[in-house]
Amino acid sequence: MDLSITKPAKAGAALMLLELNELNFEYVEHYGRNGELPTLSRMFERYGYRVTRSEEAYEHIEPWIQWVSAHTGKTFGEHGIFRLGDAREKQLDQIWEVLEKRGLKVAAFSPMNAQNTLEDPAFFVPDPWTPAKVSGSPLLRSFFSAVGQAVNDNAQTRFTLPTLAWLLAGFAVYSRKTRLHHYLKDAARAPRAHWAKAVFLDRLLADCFLKLWRSTRPDFASFFVNGAAHIQHHYLFNSAAYRGSHRNPPWYVAPGEDPVLEIYRLYDRVVADCLALDPQPRIMIATGLHQDPVEQPVYYWRLKDHGRFLLALGLRFEAVEPRMSRDFLVTFGNAADAVEAAGMLVSGHDRDGTPLFEVDNRGTSLFVMLTYPDAIESGFIARFDRHVVDDFAAHVVFVAIKNSLHNGTGYFLDSGAPAQADASEIRLTDLWQRVQSAF
Repeated sequence: MDLSITKPAKAGAALMLLELNELNFEYVEHYGRNGELPTLSRMFERYGYRVTRSEEAYEHIEPWIQWVSAHTGKTFGEHGIFRLGDAREKQLDQIWEVLEKRGLKVAAFSPMNAQNTLEDPAFFVPDPWTPAKVSGSPLLRSFFSAVGQAVNDNAQTRFTLPTLAWLLAGFAVYSRKTRLHHYLKDAARAPRAHWAKAVFLDRLLADCFLKLWRSTRPDFASFFVNGAAHIQHHYLFNSAAYRGSHRNPPWYVAPGEDPVLEIYRLYDRVVADCLALDPQPRIMIATGLHQDPVEQPVYYWRLKDHGRFLLALGLRFEAVEPRMSRDFLVTFGNAADAVEAAGMLVSGHDRDGTPLFEVDNRGTSLFVMLTYPDAIESGFIARFDRHVVDDFAAHVVFVAIKNSLHNGTGYFLDSGAPAQADASEIRLTDLWQRVQSAF
């Protein structure tokens, strides 16, 4: 699409907030100089972008914290949401509720760590890790229940037949048939190029979002995607924009592959599709954060069957909810069972004393992270206070090698505001007010 003929967004035009989680704008510019990403490059040239700042403490620089700040205008100290999925425990005025109360038709697609308390949204699809109500057709509800299961079992590619059936039904209805060859290419490559699954999913989410937007025409709609964040964390060393000394092993990523460029190309196409809508909406793009390369690569592992493993340790619990990557939430009937489980899990270590888990005790629930950073091979012995797991490798599945970590600097672009000489930094919490001011 030629952005040179794109007209500035008119007052009162529909607004789309594209939340391209943790996208590195400097990498976008690198690829742009090499002739890639024409739409984003022209957007940068026409509108410029601003740097956003979030929290100072590193433990607060997490997307499930920062996007809550962006959606509420509140800092972490004000909203207090620390874990993915915790939004359901607090009543916050999110941007969608604020605009709906002003009489606007609003929509949200996969907003990170957000709750759906809307009266009558055009549509609302929660992220795959946060239990929240889906507002939409019965097919949309069943489809995204299946998407959540598929995302949370991504490391094992373990789909039940009902999950697969609903995924296929959703694909048949929501995918853009003119892009079928791209889907087929992603699917064919996925067994050896695991990042292709993230590209496939974000392509499908974008097609679904745009189809819902065309059918409902909301005044404001947000669209969140996580594929670039996921791929950068695991494959940043293979990016042509990376200038460090680390390289991923060839068994992990074949030489010459650039997974980061693949997902960036998809996002460039998605932005072009949004700009091609008639009438053309005003586009805001925000990243929340960006990523820096790690100094030392770290292995990521995920439990295959969380409940089975906890039972093997003799723990009493009521439910287990997988979260993103290594994390899971365990709920208990009483605080005493939670304390016992927390003690057991934090006691786990390898033969050298390196811990296996970190635990956040919330009273009657535990937020658990499998943080062991090294290789886990067959015969790996895990020792706990009263248990020994002779082959811990049988209980885990390899997820990835961590290539990058979070940086609290993010980026913001607005097609309703032409590039200006003043490119001063703004707070990420200002995004909340900027969206409101667009109306």
